[in-house]
Amino acid sequence: MEDQVLSIKENITAANLKKKMKEACNKIAPVWPLENFVAVNPYLGFADKDFHSTAQRLAKLGGIQSTLPVSFYRNKLEEGKINRSDINAALEKILPGEDLDNFMNSLYKQEMVPAGPPIATLTDVASQVTQKDWNRFFTNRISGWAASYFDNGQATWSTANQKEGIFNVWKAEAEVDFTPEISGLKNFRRLISKLPGEPVEAALKSLSILEIPVEGLSFYLHRLLLKMGGWAAYTARLDWESEMNGEKGVKLLEFLSVLICWEACIFESLKNTELQKNWKLARYRLLDLSSDSEKTRKISEMLVLQEAFELAAQREIVDKFKKARKDQANRTPDVKAQAIFCIDVRSEVFRRNLEMADQGIETLGFAGFFGFPVNYVPLAHEKGEAQCPVLIQPGPTVLENYSDDADTAHTYKDRIFKNQVQQLWKSFRSGAVTCFSFVSPLGLSYLPKLFTDSFGITRPVASPDKAGIKRKYLNGKGISLEVAQHGDTTIGIPLEQRVGLAKNALKAMSLTQDFANFVLIVGHGSTTVNNPHASGYDCGACGGRTGEPNARVAASVLNDKQVRKLLKEEGIHIPASTFFLACLHDTTTDEVTIFNEAEVPEDQKENLAELKNSLKKAGKASRTERAVRFSIDDNIETAIFKRSKDWSQVRPEWGLAGCKAFVVASRERTKDINLEGQSFLHSYNWKADKDFSVLESIMTAPMIVTSWINLQYYASTVDNEHFGAGNKTLHNLTAGVGVLEGYGGDLRVGLPHQSVFDGEKYQHEPVRLKVVIEAPLEEINKVLEKHADVRNLCDNEWIHLLLMDENGEISRKYQGDLTWENV
Repeated sequence: MEDQVLSIKENITAANLKKKMKEACNKIAPVWPLENFVAVNPYLGFADKDFHSTAQRLAKLGGIQSTLPVSFYRNKLEEGKINRSDINAALEKILPGEDLDNFMNSLYKQEMVPAGPPIATLTDVASQVTQKDWNRFFTNRISGWAASYFDNGQATWSTANQKEGIFNVWKAEAEVDFTPEISGLKNFRRLISKLPGEPVEAALKSLSILEIPVEGLSFYLHRLLLKMGGWAAYTARLDWESEMNGEKGVKLLEFLSVLICWEACIFESLKNTELQKNWKLARYRLLDLSSDSEKTRKISEMLVLQEAFELAAQREIVDKFKKARKDQANRTPDVKAQAIFCIDVRSEVFRRNLEMADQGIETLGFAGFFGFPVNYVPLAHEKGEAQCPVLIQPGPTVLENYSDDADTAHTYKDRIFKNQVQQLWKSFRSGAVTCFSFVSPLGLSYLPKLFTDSFGITRPVASPDKAGIKRKYLNGKGISLEVAQHGDTTIGIPLEQRVGLAKNALKAMSLTQDFANFVLIVGHGSTTVNNPHASGYDCGACGGRTGEPNARVAASVLNDKQVRKLLKEEGIHIPASTFFLACLHDTTTDEVTIFNEAEVPEDQKENLAELKNSLKKAGKASRTERAVRFSIDDNIETAIFKRSKDWSQVRPEWGLAGCKAFVVASRERTKDINLEGQSFLHSYNWKADKDFSVLESIMTAPMIVTSWINLQYYASTVDNEHFGAGNKTLHNLTAGVGVLEGYGGDLRVGLPHQSVFDGEKYQHEPVRLKVVIEAPLEEINKVLEKHADVRNLCDNEWIHLLLMDENGEISRKYQGDLTWENV
């Protein structure tokens, strides 16, 4: 091993090390802050690797699980969900030559779990040798520093200069921080001061001190990032945004350098014979990572069970489409209304119940920003919010206002005044001296409100979109489309751009003719309180926010007479009798709000009343259906609404738990199938897609986003410790960007345990997304050939791609390398 020891001069240059560090950083998926919590595929950095090899690497490197315990799969066998043929097919794929009977016998005799601990870092070894928890110290010190550096307005006093680089700020603080030395790390500050001021050079020197073998360097760097996976993921998001803006992302590389330097300085501070001996053995394990045959075997056994479960889930969806009625003669020719919902799995439940409530209503599915990627500025706010998927850049900026200028002025002043009062009140409560005078004389005044909040009589805090707005103004909100200046920003949407957005949106929705009298644009959001992950229940297609602004903008544009006139010249004729309604579906309460009903023509008011009645019926039916998952037997209406404003409720709704399929086809193909709120539904008519540009846009945007959501739920279920947010009842907000579990530790990412598990069983059962597309096979292959990132997801089985034939049945399954097999 001596000839493989990392040396500044002999074995690796700073340029080569930087490349290695960047490769390790690219394996960390970004995570967004809580204010716009976006579902992210935690395996994003492994999209070019297959699922099984990734599971092997993560298990060996970080002790990360990619499957549930064997008892879960045994139960599925006993329930008949998985059968022997599924196990046999999985064995042939993963452990060819393995005897089925032997495997089944071992399945019932012992727990097949990945054996052995993860690869050790220096801090792991030091903790073991000294019997002092340096791991915890390391994590808490870095997490505390990161919370200070990345603080987004939560701290009363800012202690870090965010304009300077991560490494330089850390090094300057570490050189004067006595805490490590007080804790027993001798000369820690002096060791930090001796490190170079340039991040890569400092990392190079630190790795030489640690004597990391060159062949194991990639494993070590990745392991170190996994050790602080939460803050690493948050830093990766900052790099992601920088690169989207055409800048270089170097923040995570600097953060990695900080981690390396910490390890080296701990090693130097605690250096003794036993530590050196044990650390040398740990370094050998980096070289032997790929040759651990026993652990490889154990992991493969678990992957066989997961593969069998995947095959069972595939068979289930194939059977559902096979058994569906093929006679579409029952479709109502005279459609009263068309309702366009987000593709979100929760919309499937409401859509199905709405169609049952009124067969004259036709529903469609489309990404929840509805093709209008706007930057939305709420009233009395200075900055806008990107109302679009994180994969794309927002378009024009629009400003919330009121149709009456006087109402806009009054509300603006009220909101500013209320915010100023709140800031002063917050300062008074948290001040070094005034906090004492707050608790004693004023604390008791909170008792009545605390009582009513606790019993669900009142809502603890106002809904953000209503905060600071007097009740009489709530129904007058709108969005200005006219071009104007708002400070240094141009707001509004020029007429030509409105037409382009409208045309592209309608084509993508497969809605260019046969318009009903009412067309509902139904965004979605949730109603929860005291919930750090609240935005995770909102619309992922809207950047972790509600779809209200997008629905309002879409309806305003499509109701614009000038836009309709120019659309007609483009071959899209919207009748004068058609009115677009801007709506919001509250996924917690299943209520639908219509924002622009005051603008509906008088001769349509009666029809509107009938439509609203159908929406109420659908809401009640959906609440009843969802109540089953909460085991609510009686007083369903009261219980569901109470959950939405209960500050102690850890499960206000189930979100997207259970998501496992994405169907890209016309609604006729799924209308007679109960998909149980587990499928994303995107409307698509390939016969109207002349150049298949719509198919390409679906496969390169919504399909990727839905796989991100699915894999986030998957990872949060199989390994909540590494890829989830842990126990929700222990959460503490930190830096205004995320949560800690308890008072310390790493930043938690992913979903809380309560979001996927109800205390008795998993509400999300981990299977990778089954994507069903009705389109010509050769056109799907063309998209895969053109887009390597999409092909990687399918070839490496992060997505299972299925083809629907002309009879509405699933007939082919993608096998990789642009080949398909019959189902």
